[in-house]
Amino acid sequence: MADVTDQTFESEVMKSATPVLVDFWAVWCGPCQVQGPIVEEVAAAVGEKAKVVKLNVDENPVHAQKFGVMSIPTLMIFKGGTVVKQFIGVTSKDVLVSELTKLIS
Repeated sequence: MADVTDQTFESEVMKSATPVLVDFWAVWCGPCQVQGPIVEEVAAAVGEKAKVVKLNVDENPVHAQKFGVMSIPTLMIFKGGTVVKQFIGVTSKDVLVSELTKLIS
């Protein structure tokens, strides 16, 4: 699992050949601290078939604003540079893995 920034978002997420789960989070956010380990488990579960990345919204506000992130944690799944699924609030590993698996070709 990697961190992305406003500078790397385009190459890492928008141009990815595989589906990408982006965790929009912040250090001070309690629910984000709960979501973090779940996202790590998702990354381990999907392996190389999909990318799982985190974007700190305080350090990288451009893409959080661009995609209308108003509350965190927000998780978005991108495929082909398009948001295909969005979750707001803590989301279970099973739900995230299931949604990513549907997109893995």
